[in-house]
Amino acid sequence: MTPEVLTLSETPWLFTGVMLGKIIVAFVATLLIVAYATYAERKIIGRMQTRMGPNMTGPKGLLQPIADGLKLFFKEDIIPSQSHWFAFILAPMMILAPAFVSIAVVPFGGDLQFTYDGTLYAVPMQITDLNIGLLFIVAMAGLGVYGIVLAGLASNSKYALLGGIRSTAQMISYELAVGLSVVAIFMLSETLSLRGIVAVQQLPLWGSDSLSFLPNWYIFTQPLAFCLFVVGSMAEINRTPFDLPEAETELVSGFCTEYSAMKYALFFMAEYANMITVSAVTTTLFLGGWGGPFWGWINFLIKVFAFMFFFIWIRATFPRLRYDQLMYLGWKIMLPLALVNIVITGIAILLW
Repeated sequence: MTPEVLTLSETPWLFTGVMLGKIIVAFVATLLIVAYATYAERKIIGRMQTRMGPNMTGPKGLLQPIADGLKLFFKEDIIPSQSHWFAFILAPMMILAPAFVSIAVVPFGGDLQFTYDGTLYAVPMQITDLNIGLLFIVAMAGLGVYGIVLAGLASNSKYALLGGIRSTAQMISYELAVGLSVVAIFMLSETLSLRGIVAVQQLPLWGSDSLSFLPNWYIFTQPLAFCLFVVGSMAEINRTPFDLPEAETELVSGFCTEYSAMKYALFFMAEYANMITVSAVTTTLFLGGWGGPFWGWINFLIKVFAFMFFFIWIRATFPRLRYDQLMYLGWKIMLPLALVNIVITGIAILLW
């Protein structure tokens, strides 16, 4: 006889302990990936550009992220005398916090089951499953731009201010395309829960068991939405070739020109944390989440790391766009394509 599987919510104290454990594991894992994503990017781009990358600190340079963190932690923290000091300090945290909070609704795998005191419990490999999970992530992405704008304003510098203004226009332009690109996913899955979207992608392709050997991933049924989401997400997190808010050739370092020490490091931690979040969400929406030939979270990490490699490859390959090209791509190409994709998807659903 199969024992009854209970959810942790039926045992409040056990539920609290497991939730704290999941939060700590997710936070520590994200920090470690952020640290070594900087190392991986420098090594991968170094190979692509026929140079070594970091190779002195530790074997193969593996201790370089730790050395960089210690150096920035102990450097003198300078706050310009003409800056608005409270906003100047708050801005880096306003960028980093939404990136970490977004991880909370991403499912990393199926349920883990364990027995305690003779009772079988199921633990979802996800901190929380919101029924509006993807809207929550889009909202958090929108909050991140406030930190960049605040950094530009608080620095009281023309270069930082221009970087902040650029970021505002860029976020508004590409958030529309990204938001509309995932509407087609909602139409097909009929849910906003990321866990529900993954569950739908586990079903047989086209509802037919005869095609069960093919993965029912939305990258195959929504290739245009996939391309729009990936490109728009790169623009939202200011990755090359869309890093116009920094633009070293024109704005020194853009919105973070006046920052130093750990505050400066927080901006780049936020960039890599956002890259992890975008890779995780793209994996969940278009590549079946944790589905695959291996154990759930291993499949998930392989797909996330593959996307991160893709983002690094793009950085090593493409030059930065001009600002007029950036706006043209967002408003005149991506936004109309996202609207057309919604119409085509609606027609297909009606005719199917």
